Amino acid sequence: MPQPHQPFLHDLITVLAAPTQLLSQRTGEIATSADRPTVQGVIHADVRVLSGLTVKVNGESAEHLATLSDGNRVQFTFVLPNIGVDVVAADPQLRLDWFRLVEPGQLIETLMISSQLPRAVEVDIDVELSADFARLELIKVGQPTNPKPIPVPAEDQLAWVEEDIAVSLAAEGATFQPSEDRSRLILQWHLAVPAHGEVSVQWQLNMRDTRSVVMASTSPVRLTNLIGASGRADHRLGPWLIRSLEDLEALWMATRDAPQDGFFAAGAPWYLTLFGRDSIWTARMLLPLDREPAGRTLRTLARRQGTRVNIAAAEEPGKILHEQRRETYGFGTMSLPPLYYGTIDATPLWICLLHDAWRAGMPSAEVSELLPGLEQALVWMLDYGDADGDGFLEYQGASDRGLINQGWKDSADGIRFRDGRIASGPIALCEVQGYAYEAAMAGATMLEAFGRSGADRFRLWANDLATRFRSRFWCGQGDSRYPALALDGEKEQVDSLSSNIGHLLGTGMLNAEEELLIARRVASPALDSGLGLRTAAASDAGYAPLSYHCGSVWPHDTAVVIAGLVRAGLADYAAGLIEGLLRASVAFEQRLPELWSGEGRPVPYPAACRPQAWSAASAVVVARALEVL
Repeated sequence: MPQPHQPFLHDLITVLAAPTQLLSQRTGEIATSADRPTVQGVIHADVRVLSGLTVKVNGESAEHLATLSDGNRVQFTFVLPNIGVDVVAADPQLRLDWFRLVEPGQLIETLMISSQLPRAVEVDIDVELSADFARLELIKVGQPTNPKPIPVPAEDQLAWVEEDIAVSLAAEGATFQPSEDRSRLILQWHLAVPAHGEVSVQWQLNMRDTRSVVMASTSPVRLTNLIGASGRADHRLGPWLIRSLEDLEALWMATRDAPQDGFFAAGAPWYLTLFGRDSIWTARMLLPLDREPAGRTLRTLARRQGTRVNIAAAEEPGKILHEQRRETYGFGTMSLPPLYYGTIDATPLWICLLHDAWRAGMPSAEVSELLPGLEQALVWMLDYGDADGDGFLEYQGASDRGLINQGWKDSADGIRFRDGRIASGPIALCEVQGYAYEAAMAGATMLEAFGRSGADRFRLWANDLATRFRSRFWCGQGDSRYPALALDGEKEQVDSLSSNIGHLLGTGMLNAEEELLIARRVASPALDSGLGLRTAAASDAGYAPLSYHCGSVWPHDTAVVIAGLVRAGLADYAAGLIEGLLRASVAFEQRLPELWSGEGRPVPYPAACRPQAWSAASAVVVARALEVL
């Protein structure tokens, strides 16, 4: 019997308005069953509310022609060649347009049949629905699920509560027909389509999570009206930028305790919730366009800043969280608590975002409100971030049910030596040292500017960190030198050539010669795939182009390096990476996925989220870089 695996996403249509998302086939239908698990369905707050959806006209499926998506809307177009035709006709005379609209907690479906026939024709429309209320963690590992019984409807209205999700269904003019075992519900309409006319029906699903920790923000972001002339630098940029900003607007959400603020959910379908690292990077990339999301993201994360030592949750005083879920989340042997802090980089990145937002014009009153969190985060780096006292920030999973790796490359095999061996902890990642240096220096500047004490301590620590890094991390000789990916638990250099080194650019920790050495490396064929930056060099033994972190391309990773090259005054070295992302934007229809193959062709990683917040935000980074080049 085949083992279950993570469902593939690359060929699905996703439409969303956080915290609600719908993934379907390109025909609009949702097909899942116990013997064929899939992620398809309507998922609200990590629970699948609708797991089956089919549409038939006169008992037959229509012939699919096209799928057009726009923001939180999608249109599926079909023809009905076998209805109303008495003789063989060259062209279909009946057309079905299926319009889908997703709003937070709501799905509205409209079916419109239009006719070119000279006479009226009668049709029967059947919409068949099923619901399994499966949790996302089960869906992600391909666990079989079965539909839950649907209550007996009252006329054309239906409401019930399942798995803490309150659901209501309305379909004006329809007859509700439950299956005998109540595992399916059929909505039926009998209609007359007028000659040379059209007729429509509509049904609506509403859902509300009574235990949710996330919700739609009461202060939505409006990004698409801020583009201005940014899309004119390259003909490929404008469409990519617009689609990316539409997706970011759909990914904007809030926590229930502070709906007036917000953050960008990491991505659909697996990460439609608060993620520290992802939300921070996304807001940081958007700063040239809009600084408001940065302030809201900073406040949302500060409310959850660690206050105690809790080994199971990886919580420590001053630490910024990794993720928040509605309940315990896990698969395999991993089980994460609803509020989980297992990240080594979110805390220094939070400091960097606060500094950048302040420099971008964040009001002093808002900054002052966050200064206690800044001080706690700075102290965390010195008192807790260095787990073994060697002067570097590192992680060692304290709980055997948490994440093994806690940088942005957090897969279990993501940190490898050049010969392919997997490194063991505690792990000190190279880019995290750059984040920490930048954070300490930026934090010291802010403390001084706002009349707070402690600046000298953090500035001295940062300078010492730069010295230690220079003596311990650099591999090779002369012009062939490059920083190791990490130091392992034995303080051995994890000597693989990785994209991580590009994150050091612009942090201030390197001198001009070192930045130039890194710029040459990230622009080399070993790392530049032609469609973005490889996570690991093609020359490494562990290189695998369709792996999660060992040779694939992540657009946000490429964008971080592009931004670093620009900050370092080495923008010319970014030209190939920029061109790669522009080419990828066309290949992936302006909606860049979480990652793709590193082989230099647009081969999708089958389980990649799409849209993904920091992938979408990479369009803004490219727009800014093109203004510099």
